[in-house]
Amino acid sequence: MLLGVAIGIVLPAVLFAILYALSRIFAPEGKDYLVQLSTVLLVAIFPNLFTLRHYLAKLQLDKTGRGILLITFVFAILYFAVYLGK
Repeated sequence: MLLGVAIGIVLPAVLFAILYALSRIFAPEGKDYLVQLSTVLLVAIFPNLFTLRHYLAKLQLDKTGRGILLITFVFAILYFAVYLGK
């Protein structure tokens, strides 16, 4: 399960860093970013679903899949708490 937690944290973090950097680099003149931060955060969480499916269905590693699922739910709850709480 610890491996799943690590994968669930590292994959979105790396993807967020890449998407955020690209959003800043390709921002039109006069804007700080191309895509809003909330959209980048949500898109960064999304690949965990493919990883979760791979670990549960293909590899049949249930505990690792549960760790990924746990972190995905935590990120989703935090996202909605921050952006819907405004």
